[in-house]
Amino acid sequence: MNENEELEILYKDEYYIAINKPSGLLVHRSPIDRHETRFAIQMLRDQIGRYVYPLHRLDKPTSGVLFFALDKESANLASEQFKNHSIEKTYLAVVRGHTEDEGIIDYALKEKLDKIADKDSRNDKEAQDAVTHYKTLAKTELDYAVGRYDKVRYSLVELKPKTGRKHQIRRHMKHISHHLLGDTKYGRGEHNKLIRAEFDCHRMLLHASKLKLYHPYLKKEICIKAKLDNTFSSICKFFFE
Repeated sequence: MNENEELEILYKDEYYIAINKPSGLLVHRSPIDRHETRFAIQMLRDQIGRYVYPLHRLDKPTSGVLFFALDKESANLASEQFKNHSIEKTYLAVVRGHTEDEGIIDYALKEKLDKIADKDSRNDKEAQDAVTHYKTLAKTELDYAVGRYDKVRYSLVELKPKTGRKHQIRRHMKHISHHLLGDTKYGRGEHNKLIRAEFDCHRMLLHASKLKLYHPYLKKEICIKAKLDNTFSSICKFFFE
């Protein structure tokens, strides 16, 4: 994303606004990444000329639908839906290997406290229930040698997390040995190197493609969709079409 490029606005009314967050952009300031100077919250505030209230977050390398309120009351009304997991989130990801046609990953996740952000905390939190549903949309096998294999297999999957644990999708896919491509924390380095060298892909292939929630003022469900960026889209076309 260029320095002066504006954020793509997917939805806006007098209460809420949603953007298509680019991969590599932090949602807000974080002690984990002290050198970053650009944040989605501040960029959106500057772009529309008013304060915004974040209702959830996306990891820095994840792209897609990011939803904000435009006032405190609207934020409080919508935040309850995020807290009780009544909002439906849909993600797209490219992962290593051929996944099952569909499945449910029910695997509790223990959150590791960050030593910088949580310097006064001594113990890690207890493992929390975490459930992710997934469905395979496409599979491919390509003539690239990686490790001891002369071909690579990848899958395009649709994922719907039913809980909201930290790095849930990334950790769940690692748990079933279908690591996300481009994930430098939980992924496989040899596959990340392949997509960088052969496809000029320097991002994690995880995208928040859809967000469904009940609009408390309109009294109906709204569905916000975000298109893939050029890099992710090009990978999908080459791999799966």
